[in-house]
Amino acid sequence: MTDSLLTATAPVFTVDGQVKGQLARDVSRLEIEEDTSGMKRLMLRLIAQGPQQGTPEEEVLYLNGSILDFGKRLQVSIGPEESARTVFDGFISGLQGCFHEAQEPEVVTFAEDRLMRLRTTRRMKTYEKMSDADIASAIASEHSISAQADADGPTYDVVQQWNQSDLAFLRARAHLIQAEVWIEDDKLHFQSRSGRSGTDIELVQGNTLISAEVRADLAHQRSKVTVSGYDASSRDKISEDADSSAIDAEISDGRTGVSILQRAFGDRPSYRVREVPLTTGEASTWAKAEMLRRARAFVTVHGITSGTADMVVGSHVTLQRVGTPFEGSGYYATRILHTYDLQDGFRTHFSAERATLQEGS
Repeated sequence: MTDSLLTATAPVFTVDGQVKGQLARDVSRLEIEEDTSGMKRLMLRLIAQGPQQGTPEEEVLYLNGSILDFGKRLQVSIGPEESARTVFDGFISGLQGCFHEAQEPEVVTFAEDRLMRLRTTRRMKTYEKMSDADIASAIASEHSISAQADADGPTYDVVQQWNQSDLAFLRARAHLIQAEVWIEDDKLHFQSRSGRSGTDIELVQGNTLISAEVRADLAHQRSKVTVSGYDASSRDKISEDADSSAIDAEISDGRTGVSILQRAFGDRPSYRVREVPLTTGEASTWAKAEMLRRARAFVTVHGITSGTADMVVGSHVTLQRVGTPFEGSGYYATRILHTYDLQDGFRTHFSAERATLQEGS
């Protein structure tokens, strides 16, 4: 579909189900951020000087609780009317007044999505005979949230949550097996990257892609990852490896960082020692996850678009006109920051990663 030459991209704000046009009128800066660790965060800066409804006298707006107040549900959509997308759905958690000489007063509103419930709940708990996906489902149930938790991983004899928030604990479990955490449509997702459906985005440098820095870096590439531990039941050591085959299943063409590393510098193994597995299944899963984490981030891009409301964490990004090594598809969006202000209008800042360079580079 061809975009219109002139389109309105001002955000639309809904508070507790009611559209609040005055927020769009007074917004001076909006930021909405998310990444693969989960929880969208919003910052809304408003010019807050003017008359209250029904009174001619000017005063500081938005601090009396009539429109913005703690716990109220705040939704934001943005983009051309025919393709506007809801980019935030959460709850107000902070209000700030800003007063400076020779400047109009401002009110800053902070909000978080439903993962705030998990962030603000701290506990000590023991989970027995459960996988990480099972643990995620159990935590979601504690908060009366439905869950889609189907990340691959071993079943553990015992996992303990030591005075951690539910969100911090869930993020740590996800990191072990390279799963991702997010809330969508009131459902907690705890899934492997392959199970996350994202939009397809094509960005052309010099057109929708305003700026980009694309980098291929061998600094964190490794030819092999080894995870070691001790199996108390068999009274034997555990040692499991993961090599380039872990990432080969995710790519169809191009040269991986692992293959380039081995050609340029030879074997460079790594050892994961911070966690101690108690079974070979745990060690094998953790080794593969660490290999994937490193290999996936061989090529990274940090860019700014002219406003891409459809871009979310998990989007599949194609880059054009960025040079042969970095051309084409295969980029996975890992961080999104939607912004709106009075100078630049709607912008989308993003980070994405890819495991390969194009052939011929």
